[in-house]
Amino acid sequence: MPLIPVSVITGFLGSGKTTLLARLMRDPAMGRTAVIINEFGAVGLDHDLIETSEESFIQLSNGCLCCNVRSDLTQTLSDLAARRARGTLPPFERVVIETSGLADPAPILHALMTERDLMGVYALDGVITTIDALLGVATLDQHEESLRQAAVADRIVITKTDLAGARAEAVRQRMARINPGARVVEAANGVIAPSVLFDCGMFDVSGKHPDVGTWLAYESGAHVHHQHAHTEGIASFCVLRDQPLRAVTLPLLLSALAENCGGDLLRMKGIVNVLEDPLRPVVIHGVQHVYHAPVWLPRWPSADRRTRMVFIGRNLSETWVRALIDLLDAEVAAETAKRSGVVA
Repeated sequence: MPLIPVSVITGFLGSGKTTLLARLMRDPAMGRTAVIINEFGAVGLDHDLIETSEESFIQLSNGCLCCNVRSDLTQTLSDLAARRARGTLPPFERVVIETSGLADPAPILHALMTERDLMGVYALDGVITTIDALLGVATLDQHEESLRQAAVADRIVITKTDLAGARAEAVRQRMARINPGARVVEAANGVIAPSVLFDCGMFDVSGKHPDVGTWLAYESGAHVHHQHAHTEGIASFCVLRDQPLRAVTLPLLLSALAENCGGDLLRMKGIVNVLEDPLRPVVIHGVQHVYHAPVWLPRWPSADRRTRMVFIGRNLSETWVRALIDLLDAEVAAETAKRSGVVA
């Protein structure tokens, strides 16, 4: 029986991994794909933003996958294979793993290449890394995880090129120095054909950054407890609301976050129940100083219709963020009532 190819999609916080995967999963060529998503934090949102079969979708949101690779990833892949063999799961022909934006890819790749329970069923097909054309160079300079994610890639996808202008070329030049063996492509809004990214062949360190072999060799060592510094000073929290927010509150919130949090807010994303149109949620995104316009979905993707916002960053006050949301929405409500009173 042929081995099932496993592709890893990685990239730093806000670099476009979920957008890319969501677009890919709409392609008929991805019909028999099992998806594993790891999110940093206790509450995940990506499963509501990606259209895929619930039966072949696994969400891992109890921390960073690279720190729990032996227990979580290995067990998950083993369970998927067992369910496939029993016929209780559709016969998927590919597995795609989307890592947390803070994941060091080396332990994940090492597990896929060396775990005996996995080697007889799966084969690491390649690593796809997303790099933000707007913030990519600065992120590479500031975060070791981003450098490692780019260094191990077989395919590098430069995202947000429609917004970056000439900065995309600087990212391309940096990628050529970090990982000359990788194929570099561009994708605006995640639009790219699966054939460009998958079927890379067996993972090979040749042509990649010279440190990749060292990182993988380190994973073969006798250390038991995998500790990574990426979580030092970085925290996440989720704001859950049963009460809907007013539409006008959203741009005010994004503007306030950009002005007051700056680069300390590494990532925020949310799916929001809006008072004026409760049947259609709004998706909001932000990365450091850059916040995108809210996007309306045609319908709720699941039965959970609460507002859920995830915040990841340094020196963030959860109390302040919650108070900000409440204050802005209360001010919008008061102004709306005042205007209604004048009209009446």
